[in-house]
Amino acid sequence: MASDPKADLHRYLKTARESFLWKLEGLSEYDVRRPLTPTGTNLLGLAKHLAGVEAGYFGDCLGRPFPETLPFDVDADPNSDMFATAQESRESVLGLFARATAFADTSIEELPLDAPGVVPWWPEERKYVTLHLLLVHEIAEVNRHAGHADILREGLDGVAGLRSGNSNLPDQDWQAHWDRVELEARTAAGLA
Repeated sequence: MASDPKADLHRYLKTARESFLWKLEGLSEYDVRRPLTPTGTNLLGLAKHLAGVEAGYFGDCLGRPFPETLPFDVDADPNSDMFATAQESRESVLGLFARATAFADTSIEELPLDAPGVVPWWPEERKYVTLHLLLVHEIAEVNRHAGHADILREGLDGVAGLRSGNSNLPDQDWQAHWDRVELEARTAAGLA
């Protein structure tokens, strides 16, 4: 059976989104919002950021503006899309994510892979793109942030793995594995 390149790319994007969203499930209001790195990275902020990215790349860049005003202004505050304010509920941010990805899915479904686009914030020599390139870029973007979410979530409560129903991790004694990795690191550094 022949593969459909657009359907394949779209499936990988959808899978990455699902993996990302799973990392927010079951957390307290504080844990889903709190800064977990020195630069303030937090799970709900990543969802807000990805909503904006989906709306932008599959909207404005393809001449199909997202029909809502996004709840941040990165020109005024470059990090305003990377956290949820106290006034923004988890439901509102995740609702925005759902609407932005549904909007993106419509663009992906309605346009051919060679549909032209322009990414005005990219350098001149790279800003003229196609839907194909935007799909590849967005798969990388969502997977990058899903990786951030993996690490943040594991640090919060030990939840790890690819997605609900498919952890993709072997069943083993993780403390013993951690101890072995620590010993190898200490030995290599001359500390053991």
